[in-house]
Amino acid sequence: MPVMDIKQTAKNSRDSLQQGIYVVINPFVRFLIKCGFTPNMVTTIGFLGNVAAAAVLVWAGFKAGKGPVDYSLLTIAGALIIGFSLFDMLDGQVARLGNMASTFGAMYDSVLDRYCELFTLGGIAYYFLCTGSLIGSLITFLALVGSIMVSYVRARAEGLDIECKIGFMQRPERVVVTAVAALATGIVGQSLAPESSFDPNIILLVAMGVIAVFANMTAFARINHCRKALKK
Repeated sequence: MPVMDIKQTAKNSRDSLQQGIYVVINPFVRFLIKCGFTPNMVTTIGFLGNVAAAAVLVWAGFKAGKGPVDYSLLTIAGALIIGFSLFDMLDGQVARLGNMASTFGAMYDSVLDRYCELFTLGGIAYYFLCTGSLIGSLITFLALVGSIMVSYVRARAEGLDIECKIGFMQRPERVVVTAVAALATGIVGQSLAPESSFDPNIILLVAMGVIAVFANMTAFARINHCRKALKK
């Protein structure tokens, strides 16, 4: 199958999934609108929830530096990331269905999205440091660099009137990988017997490695996409 066909199939699948999610969340979106919530309020709630998740990760790391790892905190952090990241989709729908879209709202949403990733991945990096995994901390830092650069390249491209939404590891994928990995690490860590030799943090480490590799690949793919567009 040609590369362009694969990309188009992936895009169509993602669009279909997104529309399916909208069908599920739209009743709740209309409820929020009736309650007087604005898109910026929804964005702020999502941001505060992600900050709370980062705080839980930091607390998990702090406790791990003084004794055994409390894996229940990883489970809580993963659940918070999943739950409050849904607000990233809700705010856009509140803006559309409530006819409240604005240029500032779009900018505000993008800025807080970056803050969310800085806080959550920063919390994971601190957690790894406290558990004695310097490699895990460094890999998480690379994941953070890739995540920010994916968004930055797109923003610079759009400033040059170039549409730049290509790449595999975009924000929704990064959020899902991070949240599921934190949840899995916590659940597995809580279920393991004390004498087990398996380190549940490997799950979170692998997830950060996946984001580090594919987010940076996405950033460079976007740079190359812009180079070709500007040549034309």
